[in-house]
Amino acid sequence: MRTRGAVVRKTPGSFEVVDLELDAPRQGELGVRMVASGLCHSDDHVATGDMAVARYPCLGGHEGAGVVESVGPGTPGWEVGDHVVFSFLPGCGRCRWCAEGMQNLCDLGAYALAGHRFFDHDSYRFHLTDGTPVAQLLGVGSFAEHTVVDVNSAVKVDRDLPLERLCLLGCAVGTGWGSSVYAAGVKPGETVIVMGLGGIGMNAVQGAAHAGASHVIAVDPVAFKREQAPVFGATHAFATIDEAADLARSVTNGQGADACIVAIGVVHGEHVAEAVSAIRKAGTVVITGLGDAGEKGIPVSFVELTTFQKRIQGTVFGSSRPSSDILRQARLYREGRLKLDELVTTEYSLDEVARGYEDMHAGKNIRGVIRY
Repeated sequence: MRTRGAVVRKTPGSFEVVDLELDAPRQGELGVRMVASGLCHSDDHVATGDMAVARYPCLGGHEGAGVVESVGPGTPGWEVGDHVVFSFLPGCGRCRWCAEGMQNLCDLGAYALAGHRFFDHDSYRFHLTDGTPVAQLLGVGSFAEHTVVDVNSAVKVDRDLPLERLCLLGCAVGTGWGSSVYAAGVKPGETVIVMGLGGIGMNAVQGAAHAGASHVIAVDPVAFKREQAPVFGATHAFATIDEAADLARSVTNGQGADACIVAIGVVHGEHVAEAVSAIRKAGTVVITGLGDAGEKGIPVSFVELTTFQKRIQGTVFGSSRPSSDILRQARLYREGRLKLDELVTTEYSLDEVARGYEDMHAGKNIRGVIRY
């Protein structure tokens, strides 16, 4: 079929909306009419070149939700009309990582930046109208009016819940919420610092509050985001990590925060070092944000890591299990215990995707969402 989508033709570059040809779904695939897609910083990392994909042009978007319009032959368990949220990391349910409860590390994730089908490496679902193959970011490509995905990338959700909000469960919520609940293992009564209050960081605030932290200290230089942080459970908000660390020490007998979540849009080594300095003995720094893939080195003393037994923990998708956690978070939203409506600052049309990223860089949005 013919559809439209936002692609990056080269890096560094920007998203432009073009006409696309889209294959019909094969066995194990779903054709989906998009309803909404979040504007995640990770897609911008592809445009800037911080995160390289294997092929250009590349169709962006990985945080999306829609309605199934077609089901590939021999694909049981799915029907036209199903509502789905995409998991930007697929889960096969069979590899070692899935079997050990680490679905976010599924072996199919090896193809996340390749752009081709998971099980046919010479095949691309999207093409330009001249026949040029178009890579599909993270196997999803939610910056298009229609897409085709592997069933391993889709989670079926209740049809009465709004997909224009549930789309956020496909990345921002799980990544941020899980960074606190799973990767940091926040416990009741603890003190947590969250650096960066975009879509990921604000959900790390939610996760820390849900886990029972007594002090949830939010950090962001943008005043608007600091003002919004208490809505999601922050007890304090500061412009700098130094202010946050001082407060953490004042409420922990000088020890420091139990955990610090680094959810800054573009992470550098000094951000991690600041987080390490802000935590207590045996505390945990969770690195959730991304940066230039070529940047190496963190200015942290090995002596400090060793003698104070501090831990630096990386996480992808918040160490969550998308097949179960997306459903759990949808239930929390239904019960009024997880805030999704409040995360969406601005809605855009597909043709406004570039403006959406301009607003993100300007600090105007917690999360921008494309509505189709």
